[in-house]
Amino acid sequence: MSGPRLLLGFDYGTRQIGVAVGQAITGQARELCVLKAQNGVPDWSRVEQLVKEWRPDAMVVGLPLNMDGTPSEMSERAERFARRLHGRFGLPVHTHDERLTTFEAKGYRLAQGQRDGYRRRPVDALAAALLLEGWLAERPAG
Repeated sequence: MSGPRLLLGFDYGTRQIGVAVGQAITGQARELCVLKAQNGVPDWSRVEQLVKEWRPDAMVVGLPLNMDGTPSEMSERAERFARRLHGRFGLPVHTHDERLTTFEAKGYRLAQGQRDGYRRRPVDALAAALLLEGWLAERPAG
């Protein structure tokens, strides 16, 4: 297989960053964790722990575009985060349109019966899994 086999996905935010892991062979991803961030900056030692533990071939960062497909202020910050990931870990880092993944994740949690808001059980890692699956779906597994 020439492409990445194992990937980490990141749903970037200024206060929280959702993280998921996915496999190209199955095209599926699952939630890992939510990292706290200070103005968009995570605890890089925690990110390093995840990279060492999972040994991804590449990473995917969600790009929060406007609904018309144009870049937003947050998409610029997400691209900066992607560049920092690449600079720190030397792995390929891709971006992927994440429009509506948080909305979809909240809908999924509502369907599961979650009614108490999202502070106790945030949707960021689920959104990361959804965007990672979207990225994987656009690429052939072989």
